[in-house]
Amino acid sequence: MLRVKDTLRATVHLTFDGRVIKIYHGADALSRFDTEVKTLRYLEAKGCPFVPRLLECDREKIRIVTSNCGVRVEHLDEPRRQELFAELETFGVRHDDPDQRNVTYRQSDGRFCVIDFEFATLLPEVH
Repeated sequence: MLRVKDTLRATVHLTFDGRVIKIYHGADALSRFDTEVKTLRYLEAKGCPFVPRLLECDREKIRIVTSNCGVRVEHLDEPRRQELFAELETFGVRHDDPDQRNVTYRQSDGRFCVIDFEFATLLPEVH
């Protein structure tokens, strides 16, 4: 397993079979866990093709396992970043941390993807 992130809010590992394991800690860890789980389930139900799939969640361990959405992006121009997060909103989710560090590139289909939904907001459905 490879540790790819270790901050005050979370530790993230990448397994050799391509899964991503995220363990929440710090302030509001359980709330951030709940938000991310709810958001990923919502986006999967909406058929959003550019976010990780939630494979497992363990509320007692405050840990999720997701599919891998590629490698972190080193360079992304501002118009493309804005376009990506605006596209996410068409699926009913505002990211609320639309920074480049939350964008990956999936080489298998040449797609930019969005990760890290612990601060996301589900938008009211438009009828």
